[in-house]
Amino acid sequence: MWLHLKLAIRNIFRNKRRTFIAGSAIGIGLAALIFSDALIIGMGNNMIASATESFMGEGQIHREGFRTSFDVEKTIVNRKQIISKLKEESVVKHFTERVESFAMITSPANLSSVMMVGVSPDTETHLSQIDEAITEGSYFSEGGKRQIIIGSKLAEILEVSLGDRVVLTTAQAHTGDLAQEMFRISGIYHFNIKEMDRGMAFIRLSKAQEMLGIDGNIHEIALRFNNSSIGRNQDHPFWQEYSGDVNDAASWSKLMPELNLMLEVSQFATYILGIILFGVVALGIINTLFMSLHERLFEFGVMRAVGTSAFQMGRLVFFEAGALAFISIIIGCIAGLIVTYIVMQTGIDYTGIEVSGVTFRHLLYPVLKVDQFIIYPSAVLILTLITGLYPSIYAAKMSPAEAMRRSL
Repeated sequence: MWLHLKLAIRNIFRNKRRTFIAGSAIGIGLAALIFSDALIIGMGNNMIASATESFMGEGQIHREGFRTSFDVEKTIVNRKQIISKLKEESVVKHFTERVESFAMITSPANLSSVMMVGVSPDTETHLSQIDEAITEGSYFSEGGKRQIIIGSKLAEILEVSLGDRVVLTTAQAHTGDLAQEMFRISGIYHFNIKEMDRGMAFIRLSKAQEMLGIDGNIHEIALRFNNSSIGRNQDHPFWQEYSGDVNDAASWSKLMPELNLMLEVSQFATYILGIILFGVVALGIINTLFMSLHERLFEFGVMRAVGTSAFQMGRLVFFEAGALAFISIIIGCIAGLIVTYIVMQTGIDYTGIEVSGVTFRHLLYPVLKVDQFIIYPSAVLILTLITGLYPSIYAAKMSPAEAMRRSL
């Protein structure tokens, strides 16, 4: 066996150029698979972070039906008990209360419809990045219940700047009466997310509750967990526990099903690339081994004539396929590691591009994992050996007389 292994390694290096070309072709396919998988993982992490860290959180609690109607009367039931319980939850890292309602914002120059969001400044900083996205002014300074923070695009539409006054108009709960309040712009943010930059206005929670006439009630509790996997798993017991009393607790995967579907499709793309790699492996191995085999027909004929069995002949060619796979794996792993590491340092600028309702806010960085250098190379080795069976069987079935006649 060891003799055949040494012969196999020596044989594939008889034509170094051909071996290098075939090994490089297979190795580049493996490198592309490693890089694509790392890029897809990084893209998924980036999309989840952009969706959850900007404002949504990793999950939310609402009154049933609120997210479809945004009816201001549908406030969370048993708010005090839920808040008290969340404070004791070991899986919950942070949470914040919010009030949301459609409203009209008016300036001396223009008007626009917005989503009025009442927030608690202290707890909101743990769930969203509003404070970090502010480009002008400040994030709810001390005092001043009539402070309002708007997006950069909305400021352009209203033709206002920092310190200008605007009027918010919204309908009160139960009565439907209009409530109007004047606010002074204390901050302007820029998320690079069109819907947020032009369609949301943030005020203090107490003032929003007062305008809507809902006393101390709220419409939403945004959540962040110690373990981010809870936000992706809607079947986790946490969501069932807080979905009683006509309330609905939902993870981001339920709130944004299109994002979850996009991540699944991205993973499917890796499988497609793997199938393409198998095609490259099959064609490369078969072509290389058959070219090598036909160059050595006389040699094979002599080996069979002096007593080499058909099984030994087939094993020799099979070992050559394994040796070629080993060289290809080394080339592919090194190339995949180098390319992925370089992109990890530089990143890919997809900021501002929207995919499945999520706008990239950060540079896209691939994510390397040990599994990528175990699973994919192992798959290449197995596929190469399977492909090598065909030329091995062909060589084993060849008779000495036929081999020597073809070589003349």
